[in-house]
Amino acid sequence: MTEQHTAAGPATLTMGKALTAGLRSAMTGDDRVVVMGEDIGRLGGVFRITDGLLDEFGAGRVIDTPLAESGIVGTAVGLAYRGFRPVVEIQFDGFVYPAFDQIVCQVAKLHYRTRGQVNMPITIRIPWAGGVGAAEHHSESPEAYFVHTAGLRVVAVSNPQDAYTMLQQAIACDDPVVFFEPKRLYHTKGAVDLGADIADAAPMGLARVVREGSDVTLVAYGAQVTTAMDAATAAEDDGVSIEVVDLRSLSPVDYRTLSASVRKTGRMVVTHEAGGEAGVGAELIASITEQCFHHLEAAPVRVTGHDIPYPPAKLEKHHLPDLDRILDAVDRVLDRPNSLSEVAL
Repeated sequence: MTEQHTAAGPATLTMGKALTAGLRSAMTGDDRVVVMGEDIGRLGGVFRITDGLLDEFGAGRVIDTPLAESGIVGTAVGLAYRGFRPVVEIQFDGFVYPAFDQIVCQVAKLHYRTRGQVNMPITIRIPWAGGVGAAEHHSESPEAYFVHTAGLRVVAVSNPQDAYTMLQQAIACDDPVVFFEPKRLYHTKGAVDLGADIADAAPMGLARVVREGSDVTLVAYGAQVTTAMDAATAAEDDGVSIEVVDLRSLSPVDYRTLSASVRKTGRMVVTHEAGGEAGVGAELIASITEQCFHHLEAAPVRVTGHDIPYPPAKLEKHHLPDLDRILDAVDRVLDRPNSLSEVAL
């Protein structure tokens, strides 16, 4: 299928190109939007998300920075104070930690600290998670750190249309947004309505039911949505109907959509690449159990990455939650034979 690039209207784009289109649209519509990060200018970024923007908007709005994440985010804070809407690219997920202090102590707190007088409309784009055979520090899943921080919005996209729309929504938001982009989906293609008005789109804080079902609610975000959809298709052949919910927003969480789904199915499985200990899945399960206790037919189950440093590329397939592990969890909540059936508890 050939990629189509049009000024407006339907197009078939990779997620990477959809992000580029979203940045271009935001920068065209608002002169206050500036893009900054390591090698994002002439090179177009490691993943070429900012490719071509330097020629279109100039070095005053597409800014190559030193290799200093703390300085990049600190500069964005100053720009936001001056009325700009900076978009920061962190080159890889594992490189965000030098900027952690700036993000959680300054970016997340300044609106509160100034009693609402100062907004921090900063979007922090992070190529995120594994599945691409990368080196150490290039396949991290740090979302729980930021979800735990009051004052930050945290979102994760799973398809080109959301990449295009939600990036523009994040940039237009007066709150700081940590914007996670799953690296292994950068080359995934999908339909994108380039002419859509973001004002008419679903708010980025809402979850979406991407597949209707009646037996089990399967919650995922980022690249795991694709795996969850594969699991739902496979389960259908075995007579099991799985409802797949794309979380989209990790903070705040759209519990209304989640609880409505769980009240319908009576069962819940959550999957994400990050480790299970104190992860997003643990919070989702605790909150849904509180809200839907009398509707649950079985204890919810998590399918996550292992609580280890991210493994070498040759071993990452054993770390990432896959089809078999998710289907095994579905069997557990349905009280069907599963990997724990013969385990003495």
